[in-house]
Amino acid sequence: MAGMIRRDGRTPDQLRPIRFEVSYNKYAEGSVLVQFGQTHVLCNVTVDESLPPWLRNQAEPQGWVTAEYAMLPRSTAQRTPREQRWPKGRTQEISRLIGRSLRLAVDLKALGPRQFIVDCDVLQADGGTRTAAITGSWLALKLALQPFIEQGDVPPGVLKHQIAAVSVGIVRGAALLDLAYEEDLAADVDLNLVMTAGGEMVEIQGTAEKAPFTRPQLDALIGLADNGIQRLVSYQQEALASLQVGR
Repeated sequence: MAGMIRRDGRTPDQLRPIRFEVSYNKYAEGSVLVQFGQTHVLCNVTVDESLPPWLRNQAEPQGWVTAEYAMLPRSTAQRTPREQRWPKGRTQEISRLIGRSLRLAVDLKALGPRQFIVDCDVLQADGGTRTAAITGSWLALKLALQPFIEQGDVPPGVLKHQIAAVSVGIVRGAALLDLAYEEDLAADVDLNLVMTAGGEMVEIQGTAEKAPFTRPQLDALIGLADNGIQRLVSYQQEALASLQVGR
C-alpha cells in the first residue's frame, strides 16, 4: 500500500496542507486559525486574572488552563443546531481532551494565580477537528504566555512541552495519516494521538470499528503518527519564527 494515492492526491504518510494564521483575532491574548486541509479551527486564548473557586486559597498556589470546544452550525454539510443549554457528550469529551493535553504541557505552578481559557471553534469540519484544535491551541497558548514571560511575570520554562496531535487509521487495509472525513467514516481502525515534540505520548484515543487489530498494526500506526507530529511541531516553530517569538 506504500504507493497508494488517496482521493485528495496524498500518499498514505502525507499530512494535509497545514497552515497557521497567527494573531487572527485582535482581541484575544493568543489567537491562531489552524487549517488541516479543509478543516479550519479558530483557537483563541483569554487570560483571566482570577482562578476557579475550587483553586482559590490552595496551600500550594497554581494557575490553570482549561478549554472549550464547539462546532459552528454550518461547519458541516448540514446545519448543526447550537448547543445552547448543555454541550453534548462529544463536545464535553473533546473539550476535556484539549484541556488535559494543554495542562500537561504547562507548569501550572509557574503560571501564577491566573487561568488561561482556550476557546476552540470549528469553522469548517472535514475530519480531525480535535487534533487540529490541540495543535493550534498549543501555538495560541504560547503566544498568550509570551508577554508574561517578557515582563518577568512567569519564567521562560513555563511551557514544559511542545505538543501536537494527529489522527491515523486503517482504511481498506492501508495505514493512513491525518484522516479526512470520508476516510474517517470508512476506517476499520481510528486513532487520535497527542504527543510531545520529543516523541513522548500525551494521550491515545483509538477504537476498532469493525474487527480487532493487532499489536504490529498498532505499532505501525503510532510510528506513522509520530512522523506526522514531528512535521507538525516544525510547522508550529516556523509560525513562531515568523513572529520572532520563542527564539
